[in-house]
Amino acid sequence: MEKELLEKFILTEELKDILNNKDKKVVVPDSRGELLKLALGNDEECNVFEVAYDIPGNGRVVEATVARCKNGAAVNYTDIYMRRRDPDCMVVADKGETDKPRYRDRYGEDFSSLRQITFEWLKQQDLIVMPFMAGGEELGYPALLVAPDNAGFFAAGLADLQGFIPKHRIPDGFKPKTIIYLAPPFRHTHFDGKQVVVHNRLNDVHELFSYNLYPGPSAKKGIYGVLLNIGESEGWVTVHASTVRVITPYENIITIMHEGASGGGKSEMIEQLHKEPDGRILVGKNLKTGEKLFLELKETCELQPVTDDMALCHPSLQNGNKKLVVKDAEQGWFLRINHITKYGTDPYYEKLTIHPKEPLIFLNLDGVPGSTCLIWEHTMDEPGKPCPNPRVIMPRRFIPDVVDEPVEIDVRSFGVRTPPCTKEKPTYGILGLFHILPPALAWLWRLVAPRGHDNPSITDTVGMSSEGVGSYWPFATGKMVDQANLLLRQVIHTTNTRYILVPNQHIGAYKVGFMPQWIAREYLARRGSARFKPEQLVESRCALLGYSLETIKVDGTYLPKGFLEVNHQPEVGNEGYDVGAKILNNFFKRELAKFVSPDLDPLGKKIIECCICDGTLKDYLELIPMKL
Repeated sequence: MEKELLEKFILTEELKDILNNKDKKVVVPDSRGELLKLALGNDEECNVFEVAYDIPGNGRVVEATVARCKNGAAVNYTDIYMRRRDPDCMVVADKGETDKPRYRDRYGEDFSSLRQITFEWLKQQDLIVMPFMAGGEELGYPALLVAPDNAGFFAAGLADLQGFIPKHRIPDGFKPKTIIYLAPPFRHTHFDGKQVVVHNRLNDVHELFSYNLYPGPSAKKGIYGVLLNIGESEGWVTVHASTVRVITPYENIITIMHEGASGGGKSEMIEQLHKEPDGRILVGKNLKTGEKLFLELKETCELQPVTDDMALCHPSLQNGNKKLVVKDAEQGWFLRINHITKYGTDPYYEKLTIHPKEPLIFLNLDGVPGSTCLIWEHTMDEPGKPCPNPRVIMPRRFIPDVVDEPVEIDVRSFGVRTPPCTKEKPTYGILGLFHILPPALAWLWRLVAPRGHDNPSITDTVGMSSEGVGSYWPFATGKMVDQANLLLRQVIHTTNTRYILVPNQHIGAYKVGFMPQWIAREYLARRGSARFKPEQLVESRCALLGYSLETIKVDGTYLPKGFLEVNHQPEVGNEGYDVGAKILNNFFKRELAKFVSPDLDPLGKKIIECCICDGTLKDYLELIPMKL
């Protein structure tokens, strides 16, 4: 790196040593176009670029291919395992407080040796060095990517997700609080081919060593982990949520924030409701009888997206109105498009991706050089089996009507992927269209955060498991109980924000996809600020589900009772429902036991004890009252 540029940075001695190798080239990008050029090997004539490394004992290994398409760069991983995030990829190398696996415990040695080997490897590479602000330009923290220059697509993807500071705009005295070191070959030489991301929280810098090329665990969730670590030390949270401002045809405005584990419907909450070719809405299809339930809406609501996955709840944003105030923590969105399987499924995203303002980064899509990459043509993991995790990185500045300023949250929803439930095969798929939750129960759902049924985003999807506290726990580096306390404090201080619980995929015996959250969005927006009267609510048969609604009428059409209270479906009945409720109760008790600690807030301890002792809805309301 040229001396004048290097002098703009305040760097660690080790990083200075890496960048001072005069035999190697260091590129500091000055434009997005330069990054996209690097993604294809910095060669204008190249149509397919192979991201490959020489691995001792294995020879040349191609990690990914990048195809030059008319509308962007289509990235495909040669190893099917690399096409989704491994939920167990994070380890912590430092000696700070953590509930996460430590590097020494998992691998039997201190990280310092591999850290030094990684630095020596980087010193021998031509590099991309890219400064950015983790968490956004206004409230973010200085950060830096150090990557081999053949991983240009990774740098371009990070730049779209987090933004970047062009070379000519780097301020004097730029001191990164976070550094991502990208070193893909080490997954083969040290980690048996597995995705591994090592967090090393030093006093003056949070180092993040990414030993794989899939951006999910590092460029995306790794930076999320950095923000959670900063928030933990400063007393605030970046919640795992999409946010949308909804404007009805009658100009009512409501803002909904949707949280949940990966696959819980966050990206879908800011999508337009999907319709059939004839304009009708398919609410659900009965898996036993084949019966389909349709709904007609003359006009749907206007959507103004705010966040897609990470909502910054910084203290400086809160305004004393007792509603949570959030702002997007990202500059781009990592959109999963597995549900878009044919032309016309989602005209909104089809238009944005087929005719983008600038070329995009696509992952796990069948992009043919010189053609237009189409988001319904997913890469095949094997013949007849498409990759379940196709993605497009969408800079938020390309999104029409996107909201840049902070917003007050009227409703916080929580999404759960649910399996089908019948008398013959009872499961936890007993959630109705949506449920109203008292604040205490809303907090509990955020502690247990079910990963849910058939999760397309991660490699482990067997059975019912927990994503962990806040549904962001896989990305956090600290203590579970600290995050639980922060979330409880947030609930207590925002009493004018209401809570709902929404399933996706199935309601009892019906296949519903993401329709419940879309219908809930349309229904709640039409109600505006009107609160529910006690006679409009029914205590759910399972106390963990709070209240069901007595009736729901959307644009003049009443939905069947079995969609609101699943035990009213003849295929489920009380018998199947009660078995599902027991599964759900046992899951909660098992997961909540992890939070019982002397460090837990006393009120939080009472709420967890209430659940473990099979508390009633009334018991939860006495702990934290709910405004009807």
